[in-house]
Amino acid sequence: MPETSQLDQTFNIIIERLISTGQAPHYTEIANELGVPPSEGRRALHELFSTFGFPGWLYPKTDTIVSFAPFNNLPTQYRLTIDGMQKWFGQ
Repeated sequence: MPETSQLDQTFNIIIERLISTGQAPHYTEIANELGVPPSEGRRALHELFSTFGFPGWLYPKTDTIVSFAPFNNLPTQYRLTIDGMQKWFGQ
């Protein structure tokens, strides 16, 4: 089985955190999960978001995740409720 790329791992870290907590991780948390220095976590985050056609974006001139399809890290009018819990927002 092929080894998972760092880009795939970064994607997985973000989506899993959004699913479990309703909030996206900071790049320092991504770095910790990847076992790399914070600068590498930031690079991995920006590399993922610069992928052609990626359905998400960072807040302008920051390293903060705003949207990561199908979730939004900032509150929107699209509140998502699962099993009676509302901790997610949709794009």
